[in-house]
Amino acid sequence: MSNRDDRIRHDQARLARLGLSRRQFLGRSGALLGGLAVGPALLAACGGSSGTGSSSGSDKSVSISNWTSYITDQSKKDFTKDTGIKLTYTEDINDNEEYFAKIRPNLSRNQSIGRDGIVLTDWMANRMINQVKWVQPLDAAAFPNKANLRGPLKAPGFDPTRKYSAPWASGVTGIAYNIKTTGKEIRTVQDYLDAPGTKTALTEMRDTVGLFMRSMGIDTATPTYSKAQPAFDALQKAVSDGKIKGFNGNEYVSDLGAGNLSAAFAWSGDVAQITLDNPDVRFAVPESGGMLWSDNFMIPKTTDKANLASDWINFFYDPKNAAILTAGIKYISPVEGVDAELTKMGGKAAALVENPLVVPTDEFLATLAIFGPLDSAEEVKFDKRFSQILGSG
Repeated sequence: MSNRDDRIRHDQARLARLGLSRRQFLGRSGALLGGLAVGPALLAACGGSSGTGSSSGSDKSVSISNWTSYITDQSKKDFTKDTGIKLTYTEDINDNEEYFAKIRPNLSRNQSIGRDGIVLTDWMANRMINQVKWVQPLDAAAFPNKANLRGPLKAPGFDPTRKYSAPWASGVTGIAYNIKTTGKEIRTVQDYLDAPGTKTALTEMRDTVGLFMRSMGIDTATPTYSKAQPAFDALQKAVSDGKIKGFNGNEYVSDLGAGNLSAAFAWSGDVAQITLDNPDVRFAVPESGGMLWSDNFMIPKTTDKANLASDWINFFYDPKNAAILTAGIKYISPVEGVDAELTKMGGKAAALVENPLVVPTDEFLATLAIFGPLDSAEEVKFDKRFSQILGSG
């Protein structure tokens, strides 16, 4: 589900805590993105022009890329019915770096990627907005429901006025496990490492390394490579000893349910969806604490459909629509008023108000932390070491 994050200290921590979204085995080359493969399916959709087509006239359509299990068919149908906008929705984001590598060749040449909206995690949103500058502003006129954004989420360090981004959802990184395989509850990272069966960690560096850092009492809000080295060493040892068999995105969802995995570092919303069908799959925030993150909707600079893309996010910032989405995906909504709408829906939706993974309490939030910003030199060190470990997994 969930969870990553380039926010500035207290304000960002507060933002993440109160505002309250995945990801095949891949060998990453860290900061050396040129070595990564470009997905043919995406590039096949990419033309040589700077836009995806006119937003005027009869071409009232929008194309969105998102993570898996991040919307329901009902919400997609409701969007088109309510707005009259034809939707092409593709679940082709499995890992932030992987997706960045896919879109890099085209966006670096100011060419279309065949998408009008994309959803990426905080730290990658920072890169897209402030470093490579590959996104354009949201259309304010088409996004009046921005007023419903929860107050603490309105001014993240990477986008202080939310000119370029709007949170899609937030979540928690912890440990998912199948109790039939583990034989007992998992409460700590060490419990996870000691559990029998096949176990995996996440390809998202800030999630995996973050959980190891927290298990060792290392602050993640102000991370440095020097401070993180013990966590990297522990992760490397776990891989070398065979306690962690590999790294994945949210493919763990089906493997946990089928019993192919005994435990995995995982995102909260994903696990909440699994447990509906399989109560043997459980989610634990380690006693040392979990990680908190947000995924953000942005508009690529090469589309000329910013107004229609903004219509898309505007629809989901209506509290009623946001509540329907939340009931389906089980992640934390950024929209004010969702709690009341969930209650109105009754049944299982209303019960989510009591679930801290969906509607978190202050006490629960106190157990979570963000992974703070890294400068470019530090990020290279983190990514290089993590890539080396992934390559040996």
